[in-house]
Order: sequence, then structure tokens, then C-alpha cells
Amino acid sequence: MSLSESKIREITIQVLSEFGDNISPEKLREEVYRRIEQAIESPRVNQNSMDSGRVIITSYGINRPGVVSKISTILAENNCDIQDITQKILQEFFTMIMIVDISASKLSFKELHDLLAKAAEEMNIKIMIQHEDVFRSMHRI
Repeated sequence: MSLSESKIREITIQVLSEFGDNISPEKLREEVYRRIEQAIESPRVNQNSMDSGRVIITSYGINRPGVVSKISTILAENNCDIQDITQKILQEFFTMIMIVDISASKLSFKELHDLLAKAAEEMNIKIMIQHEDVFRSMHRI
């Protein structure tokens, strides 16, 4: 599901009216993103729409052997298709962004999120997963 330009504008105006003109651009962006995500993931939205399509997975932390393997294995075991991946090691820091199709997975978006969160905790890294629709809506602001 995606939000229309007018809905995003409405959310932005609502945040501005609640916080006033003195809100910093960073705080405005953060609050609007949060509300867009809530609007897309709200109970009124068919949750099945979040359980298929593509997701953006971003991970970063201190580099160590097996990080890519662990994340890729979780995805492969759950029939998720890595469609694009970029990885960079910056001195001792690891970063990776993946575009993954989760349509064939039997897991819900939430279940996949929870698996990746557990792996992140085990490896002491950060992993964020965001549905493509949420990502696109947030970056249209």
C-alpha cells in the first residue's frame, strides 16, 4: 500500500499544526515518517499487503566474519529472494543494504522482522527492515 501525495501533505500539515513553526526540520521529518509508517501499518490496512512485495534491509555495525552469511541464510531459509545487495567495509565498520522480495516467504513481515532482530542482537549489529511501500512513501516528502 502507498499513500497519496495529498495524504502525505495532510500528515505534514497536521504535524506542523501540533508542534508549531519552531519544530526543527529533523524533528518534522522524523515525526512525519513515524506517522506515515503508522498509517501504512495501521489495523485498517490489510496486513497481507505488508507480507508480500519487497523490503529494504539495512544493516551496520562492527565488521566480523559471518555477518552477510547469517542474514542471507535467514532469508534463504525463509524463501526470500535477494534482488539487489550492496556491502561496504569502512575500516572496522560494516554496512549493507539489500532489496529483498518476500512474496514467496511463508513468514509474515513481522515474523521476518523478529528473526532479523534476534540475529542482530546475537551479532551485536543493527538490522532494520522496512517495507518498500513505507520506504517510498517516506521518501516522497
